[in-house]
Amino acid sequence: MSEDTSVDRFIKETSILEEYNINWTQKLGAGISGPVRVCVKKSTQERFALKILIDRPKARNEVRLHMMCASHPNIVKIMEVYANSVQFPHESSPRARLLIVMEMMEGGELFHRISQHKHFTEKMASQVTKQSCDLWSLGVIVYVMLCGYPPFYSKHHSRTIPKDMRKKIMTGSFDFPEEEWSQISEMAKDIVRKLLKVKPEERLTIEGVLAHPWLNCTEALDNVLPSAQMMMDKAVVAGIQQAHAEQLANMRIQDLNLSLKPLNSVNNPILRKRKLLGTKPSDELFINDPENETEDTNVALEKLRDVIAQCILPQAGDNEDEKLNEVMHEAWRFNRDCKLLRDGLQGLSWDGRSFSDRVDRLKLAEIVKQAIEEKTNLQDSQ
Repeated sequence: MSEDTSVDRFIKETSILEEYNINWTQKLGAGISGPVRVCVKKSTQERFALKILIDRPKARNEVRLHMMCASHPNIVKIMEVYANSVQFPHESSPRARLLIVMEMMEGGELFHRISQHKHFTEKMASQVTKQSCDLWSLGVIVYVMLCGYPPFYSKHHSRTIPKDMRKKIMTGSFDFPEEEWSQISEMAKDIVRKLLKVKPEERLTIEGVLAHPWLNCTEALDNVLPSAQMMMDKAVVAGIQQAHAEQLANMRIQDLNLSLKPLNSVNNPILRKRKLLGTKPSDELFINDPENETEDTNVALEKLRDVIAQCILPQAGDNEDEKLNEVMHEAWRFNRDCKLLRDGLQGLSWDGRSFSDRVDRLKLAEIVKQAIEEKTNLQDSQ
């Protein structure tokens, strides 16, 4: 029997709602396929993580590969997989989806844990590295653990994102800025170099990583790293994560200069009928996902995050003040109802379209961060 067939046998076709309650408002994190949510098994009240994928061969292969290695202690376990037709409120009809119930990981994010250490050392970073993942990602993680920011930035990493970041990643072009890396061992730099190889065949193998001197060094390596201090500034971390994610997303999808015709000018009978009648839930599993009902709120949050990114990491080559006014104006259009934001901006001489005086960017980033937290908490409580 083939491996794919064995996976198909593992997948249940009964409704997940017969055995689990899904908490649509609590997100554990977000990946490229969408948020990971919390679900609770009715019979035991145990909490699990729920990942939802469109049911297609690629997704079933992902499940198959995950199951093949899920017995490893450092890889999250798959508990159950459901194949259900699911219709979200923004969709016109149900779609076949895989609902993957996984072990709940309660430890929190790695970089948040690092920020809580007063003295995060190179030895501690070495020990974290020994725990199992994708080797290119491991190289990025090691780099960030050691210095506090990702590779593939310009020399002035804390201020600008180079427009040629895509080229830098594709060619594996990065460096070790002297300010943070002068006190970091050559062994650590060596493992980063050997992991961040563009061609997979040139990268260290798992066996090579485990045998590397940096992971097996008997020296103390008690030098305190700059990363924990840098990660304590949550506005900086949020800006770096946002900007880095956007740049990586842009690498995946080529820009398509498409414009959509306004719905009221579309001469398609099906669309006209849907516009007149609206969409009705089918007899399939219809999931009332508040996240999809609050699209405007999510857009508003994205606009605020753009402001933080511009405050912390303005795009290279831009007129920084003009660009900040532009992204702030966009964010203001979607968030005029936020009193916390309105009061904070008044103190920074915002007139509704631009700042009349020079802005303290870190202070602005903190105000916007608080507005994001307030709006997110309000959204989660509804």
